[in-house]
Amino acid sequence: MIDPLFDVAGRVAVVTGGLGQLGRQFTATLAARGAHVAIIDRHVDEALVAQRFGGLPGRVISLAADLTQRAQIEAALQLIEGQLGPPAILINNAALDSPPNAPAAENGPFESYPEASWDAVMEVNTKGVFLACQVLGGRMAALGGGSVINIASIYGLVSPDQRIYAYRAEGGAPFFKPIAYSASKSALLNMTRYLATYWAPRGVRVNSVTFAGVFNQQDEQFLRAYLPKVPLGRMAREEEYNGAILFLSSDASSYMTGSNLVIDGGWTAW
Repeated sequence: MIDPLFDVAGRVAVVTGGLGQLGRQFTATLAARGAHVAIIDRHVDEALVAQRFGGLPGRVISLAADLTQRAQIEAALQLIEGQLGPPAILINNAALDSPPNAPAAENGPFESYPEASWDAVMEVNTKGVFLACQVLGGRMAALGGGSVINIASIYGLVSPDQRIYAYRAEGGAPFFKPIAYSASKSALLNMTRYLATYWAPRGVRVNSVTFAGVFNQQDEQFLRAYLPKVPLGRMAREEEYNGAILFLSSDASSYMTGSNLVIDGGWTAW
């Protein structure tokens, strides 16, 4: 039995990047509790959506759209309303990062970080959220209520510790966590506060969640460098952020807006 305080049954949620490692967790969490979920991503795989989410109480659909193009988000909104109904929850999850296996130019020194890489990351991580909020959040404001959840990162609160990646230089390929991801995730924090105050009179709550790293078969050298910085001594399991998403999507957080919920295993406590 679902606690009425956390009930999202019948609500329509939009999850950008909903088939990614965390996005699929958020999608399943909401659909398992009866919410209807629209996944928006550049590429869709309807067979995979049916396989992953077909047996859940809530209906899940997937739509292809470039989040950096307002017209494509507007077209997606029309399809969502036609198939599921008006949105009540928006989870801005889609993002670009430069992982340790990215091309060398992506992860070189700051002084030579490619301008094109900066533009690409900022386009998706900042402009994409801006446009999704304009179109989907704006629709919720017009209807008188909803919840927007922006997925942030510890690297939007504190600088990456480049010492974590020092082992890469020993193999002849120096690695620096690039600046664009940090700058884009930091931007989300004040975008959240801005929209929270702007939309408060129209019943739309806007919050961010700051997550730390998620275990995804990272190499042992990386883990040996990363884990000592986490008071809990491990990376997050991919399902461990679902409770925060459900909380912010439901009426359990009805008096919460403009806030940043930090769930990082204690990373930023040191």
